[in-house]
Amino acid sequence: MSAMYGPMLDQLRGVRWPARRAVSAGPAGAHRSIQRGTSGEFTEYRLYRQGDDPRALDWRLLARSDRAFVRLSDDRALLTTWVLLDGSASMQFPAVSGDRARVTKWEMARAVAVGLAAVAHASSDPVGVLATYRDGLLRIPSRTRRGTVGEIARALDALEGGGVLPLAPSLASLPQTARIVVITDCLGDHDALVRQASVLGAGGAPLTCVHIVAQEELVLPAGVHLARDPEHAGMEFILHESARDRYAGAFTAFRERVAHQWRAIGGTYTEVHTDVAPSRAVRAVIAGALGDATSSPRDR
Repeated sequence: MSAMYGPMLDQLRGVRWPARRAVSAGPAGAHRSIQRGTSGEFTEYRLYRQGDDPRALDWRLLARSDRAFVRLSDDRALLTTWVLLDGSASMQFPAVSGDRARVTKWEMARAVAVGLAAVAHASSDPVGVLATYRDGLLRIPSRTRRGTVGEIARALDALEGGGVLPLAPSLASLPQTARIVVITDCLGDHDALVRQASVLGAGGAPLTCVHIVAQEELVLPAGVHLARDPEHAGMEFILHESARDRYAGAFTAFRERVAHQWRAIGGTYTEVHTDVAPSRAVRAVIAGALGDATSSPRDR
């Protein structure tokens, strides 16, 4: 397991990720369910009706008031979490060239995936992973068993990024009853990915986009550079010093458009930079998914 994961998982102990809204009824778990019954967390009383379970009667209240009430509660259910991880060639940026102080987008994406899986698993939620990579697609079935997070970490650590497989078809295979997290640099087939995500969101799936941005993408270095598209052979061009301001404006507009696309379909969006501690990035993603806009990994 990567040395990056151990300290991160220690820093995430005790972090919880409750569902933003009630989830479909299912096996007992930590999240408020749309199903209401007489077990779970108490919410209110209701007059006893013929057919109610007598065990739900509040006998003390009956003795005091001579009226029969049953205790109602919000039942609790599990929420399966699926993480869809982009391992395309563009996620290998920046090329480290021996400088291990520079974190690639792929490294940060894997760390965030493991951290989010650990937080979800801590609530006994089933967690599964779909990851594209150089040789195709990895699918780790959703599980709750002990050791699941370690299995995910080891499997992702062994993957070599650099593939060209689109993400949208993989997203189409996921259930509408699951919480779905997409970790990507939002390049490639992103528009098709959002369209497919909108179908799942319309069916009730909570959606989260984690947009991985390399610190080196934000500001072009000084001088003249050769830019090459890693996913389209032969596509390259020269970037001159005069292009720096135009690039910065275009990249800002791109990120704003991506954020708008996800929020327009009811999802949440968090931009994560590669120079941020993974545990801080994970906390920011969860805060964003819960509607807390005050927490952002872009803050310095």
